[in-house]
This record gives sequence, structure tokens and C-alpha cells, in this order.
Amino acid sequence: MLSRTYRPSADLAPYIRRFYVFEAPLPDEVVVEDFLLAETAFVRCLLRGDWSAETRPGEWNTAGNIVFFGANSGPLKVRVKGGFAVTGFAIRPSGWHTLFSSPHNQLADQMRPLQELWGELADRMIAGVSQAVDDEGQLAAMERCIRERLELFPGHLPDPQMAQFEIIARTDSTIRIEDAAGQLGLSVRQLERRCLAAFGLTPKAVLRRSRFLDAATALRGFSNPSEIELGALRYYDQSHMNREFRRYTGMTPRVFSKAVTPLQTAGLKLREESRFED
Repeated sequence: MLSRTYRPSADLAPYIRRFYVFEAPLPDEVVVEDFLLAETAFVRCLLRGDWSAETRPGEWNTAGNIVFFGANSGPLKVRVKGGFAVTGFAIRPSGWHTLFSSPHNQLADQMRPLQELWGELADRMIAGVSQAVDDEGQLAAMERCIRERLELFPGHLPDPQMAQFEIIARTDSTIRIEDAAGQLGLSVRQLERRCLAAFGLTPKAVLRRSRFLDAATALRGFSNPSEIELGALRYYDQSHMNREFRRYTGMTPRVFSKAVTPLQTAGLKLREESRFED
């Protein structure tokens, strides 16, 4: 699978974390099943491939060719048949309320046609991306529509405290909630309320997921934590680690270490590459 990522233009950086392109030139009969565990909401333009997701146990559904995915509290199983191409962008939690009218916790763990949230602007975005002949053209089409969306909320500015909590979650996943709130100048109750609206989950759930992703990234060999950092990531015992891996992957650590998970593995790699950019 080929993957490329791009930083947004400077004016969109407070709202968009990254643009990305995934491509896989596979035979038409090949079916790839995997899972996603996204820390942020995403918009994905599904340009090629027959995509579906397990929205309920045993029930696979689609949501059109331009799809909103809320942040995940657990694994979202996905399936694609044939060669595929996807382009899209990750939305910063600190910029959530500048792009969406509902709090994120009302949309977490959901997969919905973007048209339900952005109306005809979603149609114009997928049309522009589909007509583009290269990555640059696709990014320009997405950025153009994002700017139009931002114009609908002119008084809403990015949340600097949630921007700081995003950094904390990505770089210090074992921090105590009380300490994180203190760094942000918030009470624990305030942090919980703001985090639900911006991240879609409680601060505890955000950090728990981030700690798992840190451990999974190290297990996949994409990071080189120091002994101190690795020690902090270790769980209380093997059964605790097994529970966390089952929660977020449906597998034990041993099974996960050998499993073929091209989509999730690509996500871990991209996460590590951009983790310290802020």
C-alpha cells in the first residue's frame, strides 16, 4: 500500500492535522479486512474500491463516496474489495467546533455520509477531488471547501487548551487527569466537558486509547522508546495488557504482533511520523 501525507496550508493548520492519500493496486477479487482506531474525526473521499464498515455486529454498511468518521473509542472493522484509493483529512479536536455544529461526543464512533453534516458542500468536495489529476489538485479541492465551511462559523476560533491537550495525549499518555487539567488551567470537570465536545471522549478514554496506540506503535517497530518511556507504557501485568489489546484490536498482543493489518499499521506509522510536530 502506498501512503502519502501532507501538512495543511498555514491558515488551515489550526483546524486540520494532516491530509493523506492511500492507494493499493490490488486485483479486483482481493478483499482486505482490517480495523481503524482513529484519535480524531476524519473525512475520507473513497475514490476507488468497494468499501464497507461493520456498524453493528455482523452488519456491514456503506455511507457513499465521501464519508465522515467520528473518533473511535474502539476498533471499527472495515472491508474493501479490489484495488483502492482514498484521500482525506484528519480534523484537529481543537478546531472541531469551527467545522461542526454538534459536539463531537454525539458523533464519535459513527460513520455517516458527509452530506448529512455539510450538505451540498460535501458534494462539491468529492466532485473536486474526483476531477483532480494529482495529489496537489485533490488537496486544493479539499482546502477550498474547508475554507468555505469555516466561513459559516466566523466567530468560532480554535480552542487553545484543547490544542494543548492533544499534544499532551500524543506525547505523555500516562499522565494523571488531574495533572493534565492543572497544566491547562482547568478543573477536572471542565476538562471532561470540553474534551467530550472536542475529542468525542472523556479525557481518561483519550489517554487510555493513546497509551494503547503508543504501545502498539512500539510493538510494530515504528518507534524507539527509551527504557524509561517503555517502562511507563507497560501495563500492570500481562492480563492487563491482554485486556487493553482485546479492547482496541479484538486480539491479544501476541496475535496482533503477527496479524496483517495494512490500514491500521499505516495509521500507526503516520501517527508516529507526525506525533511531535506540534
